[in-house]
Amino acid sequence: MKSTDPFSIFRDWYQDAMAAGTPDPTIMTLATVNMDGSPTARIVLLKSNDENGFVFYTNYKSRKSQDLENNSRAALVFHWREPGYQIRIEGITEKVSTETSDRYFSSRPRGSQLGAWASQQSQEIPSKATLDESLKRWETEFRDQPVPRPPHWGGCRVIPDRIEFWSEREDRLHERMLFEKAGPDWILKRLAP
Repeated sequence: MKSTDPFSIFRDWYQDAMAAGTPDPTIMTLATVNMDGSPTARIVLLKSNDENGFVFYTNYKSRKSQDLENNSRAALVFHWREPGYQIRIEGITEKVSTETSDRYFSSRPRGSQLGAWASQQSQEIPSKATLDESLKRWETEFRDQPVPRPPHWGGCRVIPDRIEFWSEREDRLHERMLFEKAGPDWILKRLAP
């Protein structure tokens, strides 16, 4: 790694993953902790990233959002098998601005927009028919007009204070580089595999 800027390295590795044929390099695991202190993880999609953090979108009433309301700390993991990379990110989360959420929501396919209204994510439903009926209701509600963003749906940004880059090497002597935030700067540490 030539750079000492973890965001620059992330962008370079992301490009490497795309060039190596990784099916969808936006796939990342998001780990949160619930009110009982139990960890939980699920797959979400990276929709943007820059020096301010890593953004995904969700229903703010979902289980992940409830966890983040209780404890804003979260972890992300990218695993790109083709180039042999893993990136672990830890930090705090915040909601993105309503303007940013509106802009992204308007770029989504109409079916996905309607689905954001139809699904009360993570809530128990009696049957799939319940979800289908809800979708029909919202299709009727927004017929012949743009679908507005639901107030309970938007973006979350993970603002990192730790970013670890793991690169596969022979004989399991993998390279591990850890960046830790120290005020405005990043401290680079090499870790044993």
